[in-house]
Amino acid sequence: MRKAYLQLHGAVLLAGFTGILGRLITLNELMIVCYRLLFTAITMWVIFSWRKAIRPIPISLQLKIVLAAVFAATHWLTFYGSIKYANVSIALVCFALVSFFTALLEPLILRKQINPIELVLGLITLLGVYLIFHFDTQFKWGIGLGVISAFFAALFPILNREILKETNVETLLAWQQSFGFLFILLLIPFYSLAVVDIRWIPTWTDAGWLLVLSWLCSVWAFQLSGAALQKLSAFTVNLAFNLEPVYGILLAFVVYREDQLLSKWFYLGFCLIMAALLIHMLLLHRKKKQMLDPIPVKTQQ
Repeated sequence: MRKAYLQLHGAVLLAGFTGILGRLITLNELMIVCYRLLFTAITMWVIFSWRKAIRPIPISLQLKIVLAAVFAATHWLTFYGSIKYANVSIALVCFALVSFFTALLEPLILRKQINPIELVLGLITLLGVYLIFHFDTQFKWGIGLGVISAFFAALFPILNREILKETNVETLLAWQQSFGFLFILLLIPFYSLAVVDIRWIPTWTDAGWLLVLSWLCSVWAFQLSGAALQKLSAFTVNLAFNLEPVYGILLAFVVYREDQLLSKWFYLGFCLIMAALLIHMLLLHRKKKQMLDPIPVKTQQ
């Protein structure tokens, strides 16, 4: 069990490390996502095919995966754009809005009842981002892209959960990375018209970090979280991944000393977001405990 917890938090730490690499790689956001998806798709097809984990899927399911892949690729594109136009900490703080958008989108898409507590906590998170945006206008473009990124980060997992009712996770991931790469390729001509001086080919250093981003932060992170899920509940895994922004921001403070670049409004907004996250985690833990507690049986007197 201890090994499973270490694997889980290793996966979360690797997920948080993606922001560090996004700033370290000198390519623009489009080419970062393009090469990441290419390397990840090739690696997954090789590994999952060798394991015979890829299943045939009908055209109707492929179309659903295409839609989820477009949403996922758009999330990554705007996430790395947020890092380039602002910094790692801003992008990850905006990423915390995923809970707010999930509370809104999931009931609409799956036709479920809106959870008022999750909606209130999401609004608190939104207030935290607003404080940063309103008083730290130097990062307005990065914050705007970060908010869009959070929207799509909430959207594509909802579709993934529905897709996984019809196939396994390996098939979904391999096809999703491939369709995402093709979507990014379609964007290149339009992107080249809007952005000048695009560098298409990575340097050797960038190529090395792109492989780290693909193999460690994508493929290996999936392997770790999948191994942890065999020992731990899905609830525990999802709860731990809520810590991804925290890990990423702490790494940005250590590696890039971004704590020296941010105003007091960032910290005030960040504290609001972390308070909402903590309350949400406590409520989920309490709900899980109530579900597991045995129902007392009344004895006859």
